[in-house]
Amino acid sequence: MALIEVDKLTVRLPVPAGWLHAVHEMSFTLDRGEALGIVGESGSGKSMTALALMRLLPRGAQVSTGALRLDGQDLTAMPDRAFARNVQGTRIGMIFQEPMTSLNPVYTIGRQMTEASVRQGLLGRSAARKRAVELLDRVGIPEPAARMGQYPHQLSGGQRQRVMIAMALMLDPDLLIADEPTTALDVTVQAQIMDLLAGLRRETGMAMILISHDLAVVAQTTDRVAVMYGGELLEEGRAASVLAAPRHPYTGALLRAIPTIDGPRQRLAAIPGIVEAQMAPPRACVFAPRCALVQPECTTARPPRQTGMAGHWARCILPEGDGARDKATEARALSDATTDASGPPMIEAEGITKIYHIKEGLFGPKKEIRAVDDVSLTVRRGETVALVGESGSGKSTLARIILGLTKASAGRVRLQGQDITGMPDTQRARLVQPIFQDPYSSLNPRRTVAEIITRPLHLRGVGAVDRMRRAQEMMEVVRLPVRLLHSYPLHLSGGQRQRVAIARAMVNRPEVLICDEPTSALDVSVQAQILNLLADLQAEFGLTTLIITHDMAVVHQLAQRVVVLLQGRMVEEGPAAQVLGAPRDPYTRALLDAAPRFDAEIMDKAGT
Repeated sequence: MALIEVDKLTVRLPVPAGWLHAVHEMSFTLDRGEALGIVGESGSGKSMTALALMRLLPRGAQVSTGALRLDGQDLTAMPDRAFARNVQGTRIGMIFQEPMTSLNPVYTIGRQMTEASVRQGLLGRSAARKRAVELLDRVGIPEPAARMGQYPHQLSGGQRQRVMIAMALMLDPDLLIADEPTTALDVTVQAQIMDLLAGLRRETGMAMILISHDLAVVAQTTDRVAVMYGGELLEEGRAASVLAAPRHPYTGALLRAIPTIDGPRQRLAAIPGIVEAQMAPPRACVFAPRCALVQPECTTARPPRQTGMAGHWARCILPEGDGARDKATEARALSDATTDASGPPMIEAEGITKIYHIKEGLFGPKKEIRAVDDVSLTVRRGETVALVGESGSGKSTLARIILGLTKASAGRVRLQGQDITGMPDTQRARLVQPIFQDPYSSLNPRRTVAEIITRPLHLRGVGAVDRMRRAQEMMEVVRLPVRLLHSYPLHLSGGQRQRVAIARAMVNRPEVLICDEPTSALDVSVQAQILNLLADLQAEFGLTTLIITHDMAVVHQLAQRVVVLLQGRMVEEGPAAQVLGAPRDPYTRALLDAAPRFDAEIMDKAGT
């Protein structure tokens, strides 16, 4: 008997224009110990499917299903109170996507870890605390006993994500739903977490649903893959079969958008357009408006499911092995023009040190932490340099010092040969601008796109007419329709928001961009669009770029040079091809070994 059976799950959400069909007739089964990967772009219905299984949908949502069984028990007839007590968290656990909004900011980590098990009488307070400390240690939290008394804001993003994972495992669930569990994690921690989840599956027979935009993680972690688009399941099968030989054009398009760690640098095959909201049940192929292989019949009737070998099926009229897929792949071979990085220095950081003094406890002594320790760095005009390293290595601190947002304890920074100490804010803003990691929190939700983009000009006293003209120019630069200028961030997709953030950074026509994880929160298809855009902007405007990332494929795609930081110190520096291809420092090699390599993982699975 399958652990969980889902048959024709449909979710509708109330919106001002009517009803949004977020999920349409989603069906799948999952056995004990099995892992299912659900992939697709934002808006495809992945998270809504998970929230429906947990009964955590927004108020007003309508849910219908043919069957929803856990170990043969019908969950649809179970009252909400009984479901919350007997299923939610105990039988089905969930790791949520955004740990900062999922953790209560006024409760300690220890209270949030132990509350459910103690309140339900499953564990005593001391036993619950002991288990919480053990789990925090297993997910890689340093000094786990001390962390129990801390609050979420005192932890890094990666540490908060690890707390969420440990919390979901507290009650030994039969099914774990992991919604983007590795988005905020470094490659080494990501590898540790996925190894931990795989070990728990082997030890306890726990099943897992992994929702992720990282197809390399899905390839190395899951047994089966389900591909969603527009609320509908378009393809499903064994992971090696779906990811090595996709049958649906959408799956193939997602795979072609993935940047690689090695090989020639090339322009990514981004999928044009965005996922459109489905305001009615699908009556044709939902991917047809964006499909390069669309046929007339795709727009008039819903394609049937076509099943191939080993139960690998796709909802598509194209025959298996259609040769047109090779033509789409051929476009990837077009390489970007190389950028001349032999110009004068734009950023010169000499002997940068940043020391924080943190008090240990209420009456304890102060502890010295060297966030950045004697780092020197030069970035030349037109060059892209990548800063890589784990959380806590000093990457973001160094970037904030270069931006003038944090004062160094020692050392100095020059921009275009001028010391930033005493440099007027307006002059520094004209020279260097940041692009932040999270486009959802870095844009003011109360301002329109036009107001967000032109805010730097407004602060400089530029008139309203000139501001609007520049806003229209920037929309063209970042490839967004001008009609969105009067929209709010709420109305934009993640990729569109990140483009607005880039437009805001570019409106002052800066010489230098500092990008802090600019694509980590984006789908693979949107990531390809943003990486192509950044490469285009560098070539068009001769930008100098400092990019902070833990994604080695992004480093390979954009950077000419790589700087590796460990515990605030620089341990390796050199051309990107050399550092990625033949690293000298053991730490750099460890980072590269931990990075999931999509092609290698697929070949390993295909051979088993």
